[in-house]
Amino acid sequence: MTKEIERAGIPIVQVTNLTKIAEGIGSHRIMRGNSVLHVFGNPSLPKTQEIKFRKELSEKVVHMLEKVPEEGEFSIIKEV
Repeated sequence: MTKEIERAGIPIVQVTNLTKIAEGIGSHRIMRGNSVLHVFGNPSLPKTQEIKFRKELSEKVVHMLEKVPEEGEFSIIKEV
């Protein structure tokens, strides 16, 4: 799905723990999520800290949208 959205001209970041699979299917911007079950959160944190965690992750994802893989670079992969 990410390839089709990119092909339509809309930049997208795939947030996943399965970065090798995302890279293999052709995603250009990949953010490694927290865990397989809680990709965009961390339920072990108190609620206020989890909200902060999610906000910071969202900001990183938005900044990734500004970047384009350089020539010869297929994907940009970031860690949480």
